[in-house]
Order: sequence, then structure tokens, then C-alpha cells
Amino acid sequence: MASTTHQGESSSSSFSEDWRHRILIPTILAGVAGGGVGLVSKHRKVHGLANISATYAANFAIVTGCYCGAREFVRVTRKTGPDDLLNSAIAGFGTGALLGRLQGGQLGAYRYSIIFAAVGTAADFAALKLRPKLRNFSESMFDKNSGVLKLPEWSPIQVLDEEALAAKQAREEKLFAQRALGKLSKEES
Repeated sequence: MASTTHQGESSSSSFSEDWRHRILIPTILAGVAGGGVGLVSKHRKVHGLANISATYAANFAIVTGCYCGAREFVRVTRKTGPDDLLNSAIAGFGTGALLGRLQGGQLGAYRYSIIFAAVGTAADFAALKLRPKLRNFSESMFDKNSGVLKLPEWSPIQVLDEEALAAKQAREEKLFAQRALGKLSKEES
């Protein structure tokens, strides 16, 4: 009985991690992007910058949250992996139909469902194709052992190992001593 509870907790925690990565983070990022779009909107002069930015941010976050939530619902219902593009198409169709019906009636539901299905599937396809490239890029930017940002070879800023650091300190001390002697000899004359 205790093992069943433990298994339930582990599947519950993996779902909560999925929820965070697949719904919450994209929704927050869409809200930030919406706020940015609001900053450059042509309506900012009429409605005010803060008002229009908040409106765009809320709308982007609502649309993204609905789409990502529907995609997760379809994924769990169909019992497929997170990379199945059919989940994206179904979720986009359903989200577009719901939000389009609220916005533009029956004709809006048809239009929005097709648009959301196409755009959502295209965005998920692009994300699937870019994910390995971004992973390779992030691996090339960070040191595998320490996780510290790794600078490229051509960078003028270099991280020195212990020998190079000791040699640099010796050069600096020698240079400091030469400068100190130079100042003393100038003061004497």
C-alpha cells in the first residue's frame, strides 16, 4: 500500500514538473512578449502605454495558457508523448474554436480554430527542430564540469589556470617593483 502511494507521488511530481515547463513558463513568456508588443503598438498613444501593454500581455498570456493547457489535456487524454504534433493541432483547433466563439461568434470560431491549429502546430514544430540546436549551443557555452559560463577562445577575457595565474602575479609584482624603483630614482634626482 505504501509503494502505491509513493508511485502516485512520483507521477504527481513529474506531472507538476511537466505543468511548470509546458504550461506555466510559456504562459509567462507570452505575457512578457505581449507586454513588449504593447510597448511598440500604434494604439499606445490613444490608450496609454501602461494600459495597452497590460492588455497585450494579458491577451497573449490568456491565449498561450489556453493553448498549452489544451495541448497538455490532449496529450494526457491520448496518452502520447509531448512531441506529438497531432496534440498541437487538436489543441489549437479547440482553443481557437473556444476563443474565437467568444470573440467573433460562429464565423470567428471557424476562423480562429484554423488559425490557432496552424500557428500552434507550426510553433511546436519549430520548437522541436530548434531544441537540439539550442541544447548544443547551451552545452558549448557552459563548462560541463562546473556549469560556469565558458568564454570562446577569441575572447580577450581569459580564465587562467593556477600556473598561468601564478605567472601573471609574478609579472605584475616585477612590474610594480620596477615602477616603484623608477619613482624613487626620479624623486632622488
